[in-house]
Amino acid sequence: MEAHWQGLIDAFDDQLRLAARSEHTRLAYRRDLTRLAELLADTVPANVDGPQIQRALGQLRREELSPRTLARMLSTWRSLYDWMVRRDWVAANPCAGLRAPRAGKRLPKVLSVDGAMQLLDSPAEEQHDIRDQAIFELMYSSGLRLAETVALNLVDIDLQEALVKVQGKGNRERILPIGKQAVAALQRWLPLRQPADGEEALFLSRRGSRISSRQLARRLKDWALRSGSEQHVHPHMLRHSFASHMLQSSGDLRAVQELLGHANLATTQIYTSLDFQHLAKVYDGAHPRARKKSPDEE
Repeated sequence: MEAHWQGLIDAFDDQLRLAARSEHTRLAYRRDLTRLAELLADTVPANVDGPQIQRALGQLRREELSPRTLARMLSTWRSLYDWMVRRDWVAANPCAGLRAPRAGKRLPKVLSVDGAMQLLDSPAEEQHDIRDQAIFELMYSSGLRLAETVALNLVDIDLQEALVKVQGKGNRERILPIGKQAVAALQRWLPLRQPADGEEALFLSRRGSRISSRQLARRLKDWALRSGSEQHVHPHMLRHSFASHMLQSSGDLRAVQELLGHANLATTQIYTSLDFQHLAKVYDGAHPRARKKSPDEE
């Protein structure tokens, strides 16, 4: 590394140490600044301009660094030059106004249809296992959020009509169908429900009070392990799986939007990406002009 960059990075590190920044943070800053020094080794730090920073980012992008990493590195570089501006070592920050490439939206993780069946078909004999099965069946059947499930009261369920009334985000109410497997699971749970005085919650803890979100998430994690699932299953995965499986079967994005209670169709469209991935895998595996030839076929 050129001496002019080394001295600057050392001085900035001393400033971070005086500001009581952790050793972990200081090491991370030093790594990012060392990479900048490598990219701009032929330029004195005070002479760096915006286009050079842009080209440095472009080089890192060609090295296939993630958008999240690029954003972190640009933030580090900006901090260095902010510090230099405050000391009148440079007139302006060359990183000002620059943005790292935006990170793509992470696709939600879902269970396969077979994985969902394996999870939900796990046997339940003990009282609270029967309760858990009713919870998970209902969440998958109707695409409920964790908070919506925990907030359900006994009066919100109509098993005769197979409907559940849900209070969603923004206090938007929706009426959702309940699948027959979820109805059967709820019919097993309700006679075992033993509420504390005045408790209206549909799903109860061992003390007879409303089950908490944390309890529910922990029970699902344990249930998934017992069922032999190879995935880390969390409550929202049941909702994601509901949406993905509904879209795969029906192709009706608007209907899925209504069932999920999304105010904006764009929020629901994330599941079309999942559906496309599924279709792409089927295509790659089945189409004779898409398949890679095996050694035996060549």
